[in-house]
Amino acid sequence: MSAQEDPATAAEHRTTTVEQGRFCAARCSCGWRGPARRARSKARSDAAEHTAHP
Repeated sequence: MSAQEDPATAAEHRTTTVEQGRFCAARCSCGWRGPARRARSKARSDAAEHTAHP
C-alpha cells in the first residue's frame, strides 16, 4: 500500500481555501500554504495538487 492509499496519511492533508481580501489562498492541515490567488479556482487547484503530491 502506498502512502497515498493509506487513510491515516490522507487524513493529515486536509485542504481549505481562505479569503484574504481580494485574494484566496489554499491551506493544509500539515502547515502548507499556497500562494495568494485572485481566482478561487486556481487556489483550489493548488490545494488539489498539494493533496496529490504532498
